[in-house]
Amino acid sequence: MRNDTRLSRMLHVLIHMGRHDERATSETIAQMLGTNPVVVRRTLGLLKEKGYVRSEKGHQGGWTLGKPLSEITLLDIHSALGTPSIFAIGLSTDHPQCLVEQAVNAALTDAFDQAQALLLARLGDVTLAQLADDFDERYRIAMAP
Repeated sequence: MRNDTRLSRMLHVLIHMGRHDERATSETIAQMLGTNPVVVRRTLGLLKEKGYVRSEKGHQGGWTLGKPLSEITLLDIHSALGTPSIFAIGLSTDHPQCLVEQAVNAALTDAFDQAQALLLARLGDVTLAQLADDFDERYRIAMAP
C-alpha cells in the first residue's frame, strides 16, 4: 500500500509560499513536487475552500497564502485534505462471528483510537510558522562556516 504523502507535500508547499512574495503557479509547484499541475490545483483547491490559500487566474496568476503561517496548524491542513486515514493497518472482518477476531479487533480499535487522538492533538499544537522557524534554524546551521 502506498503512503498518502499529501499532508507532507502540502506543508512543504505552504512553507515555500510563506518564504516568497510572488505567486506560485500550479506548474511551478507541480515541477517542485514531481507531479501534474492538475493534481496541484485539485489539492490546493481543498485548501482554498478553507481559506488557507488563495488563487488568481490569468497571466500574473498563481497561488498565495490565505492566512499567515502562524494561524495554520498541521491539523488544519490534515483536516482540509479530507482527514485521510492515519494508519495503514486495518482490521480483519473475514469472520465477524469469531470471538477471537472480535477480541483482536476490539484491542486494535482501542489502540488505534488512542494513538490517533494523540497524533491529532500533536498536529493541532504545531503551526506552520514553527515549521518555518525550524527550517530557518536548519538553514543557518547548514550555511555556517
